[in-house]
Amino acid sequence: MDPMDIVGKSKEDASLPKATMTKIIKEMLPPDVRVARDAQDLLIECCVEFINLVSSESNDVCNKEDKRTIAPEHVLKALQVLGFGEYIEEVYAAYEQHKYETMQDTHKSVKWNSGAQMSEEEAAAEQQRMFAEARARMNGGIPVPQPEEQHPETDQRSLQS
Repeated sequence: MDPMDIVGKSKEDASLPKATMTKIIKEMLPPDVRVARDAQDLLIECCVEFINLVSSESNDVCNKEDKRTIAPEHVLKALQVLGFGEYIEEVYAAYEQHKYETMQDTHKSVKWNSGAQMSEEEAAAEQQRMFAEARARMNGGIPVPQPEEQHPETDQRSLQS
């Protein structure tokens, strides 16, 4: 039994998003160059095969080190073993960029988590403000008044009138 079948996907099922790949192919070529659909499909198949090759070799490197999780270092070593050493510098730069962006995202989530120090009233007011913004966006930027809550003092005033 093929290991890919165990997880429910055969090698034929593995693919990359065609629209994204087509966009990347077009970005890499001069504007006056067109690529036939068959050529695009072939390029996508080559990319999938390359990913499978690097993944498999990365897994082998990982297993040789008695590790259970493939780390970036395993991928870099796999590229070297497979003869793609010229890609290592660029892949490492992309990895560093990814780490940097991930750290930036973490800082943003810490900023959002700092809302945990808000009082219940502040949190409710912030929630109402965000609801109002969402209602305005849904109505084409036209602010929509929110339904008023019934307050005991206003209820008594309306009863006295």
